[in-house]
Amino acid sequence: MAAVWQQVLALDARYNANRTANNPQFRTLYIRRRSQLLRENAKEERDPAIRRNYLKLRGQLLVQRYGPVTEQSSVKSRSLSARSNSRVTLEASDAFDDVRWNTSRSPFQGSSGVVPTCSAEASRAIVGGTSIEENYAFAGMYHIFDQHSKAVTAVRFANDDLWRLACCSMDCTLSICQLVPFPASVVLVLRGHTQGVTDFEWSLSNDLIVSSSLDGTVRLWNTQDGTCLREVADMFKGELLSCVFQPMNNNMTVVGNSTGYVQVLNVSTGIYLRGGCSKVAGKVLSLAFESSGHILWAGDDKGVVISFLFDIASGKLTKGRRIVISEDHPVTSLSSRNWISREARDPSVLVNCASNSLLLFRVADAEGSLKLKRKFYIQHTHLGIHSSFCQIGRASCRERV
Repeated sequence: MAAVWQQVLALDARYNANRTANNPQFRTLYIRRRSQLLRENAKEERDPAIRRNYLKLRGQLLVQRYGPVTEQSSVKSRSLSARSNSRVTLEASDAFDDVRWNTSRSPFQGSSGVVPTCSAEASRAIVGGTSIEENYAFAGMYHIFDQHSKAVTAVRFANDDLWRLACCSMDCTLSICQLVPFPASVVLVLRGHTQGVTDFEWSLSNDLIVSSSLDGTVRLWNTQDGTCLREVADMFKGELLSCVFQPMNNNMTVVGNSTGYVQVLNVSTGIYLRGGCSKVAGKVLSLAFESSGHILWAGDDKGVVISFLFDIASGKLTKGRRIVISEDHPVTSLSSRNWISREARDPSVLVNCASNSLLLFRVADAEGSLKLKRKFYIQHTHLGIHSSFCQIGRASCRERV
């Protein structure tokens, strides 16, 4: 039954752009209310044929009113709208000046650091010679997962896998989901934490997941059968708020806790490494590695990002730079990527800050200094918004806590 009402909602979402074109707030409220009503009705109905017949009739009525909407045209119309909106946002972002950042020049940079654009030839070739917006536009709604009973704190796709994702929740569980074959489904639920799960990450080969929790433990999970392979308590008996695998050595995991400690753990042995511990001023809410594994960034609840130099052989941490994003506004998430483009050689870091900001930085030097490239307005002073780069397009996507 759930699969049918999700198809109904996806059908509504496909035609949603045709409703009150000048009132996007109404369209958002409409689709939310439709989701609520369909969910409530699905609980009461007993005959799936009724909903399937409703889906068929509704599709016919929408075609009669708005005309046929193909997936391709839907993608194109939405991407053109996104293109114009993005242009306004990027131009307006230059007016923001409430962020302090290090202005050191990147040793990797030539005349200027460039984010791939529609005119970037290498970037266009990567996406098949057409516009980047059209190839990586989000159109419609594919599936709604509702397996968690409390706030979802993180959502991440498996590495180089567009059809498998996982999420963690304050209901003490993690879940692994498969998007194909249709309908999408939850294939595993990872149970064992006794309090809310705050963060997790896939290993490079996607065979393991590491998770952190308010119960003060970090756990290592087998993604094939959902078994917990190892459980390690926080060395300082605090709540664990963030975790990340060392990208060049997945035997090492870095965790951040509520007392401000960043710690390096060998998850194979369950031992915290000597020299792999450092303290920041606030709670460590987010962690991210540069792709080579030599630079680690930690964001805290004071609005500060600290860079660390990471010795891969020993796990030793050495403090690098201190970047004030926005004082006393928590840095809720960090995401690092290298652009797949010759036009933009510098690594980039995406930062969510609870000052209504989503910020894109470039890495300015070998010690992890960050220089602001763009700032976008995202309303979240009290909501724990997380953002990350997409799998292939390297655009950003968000989930709300």
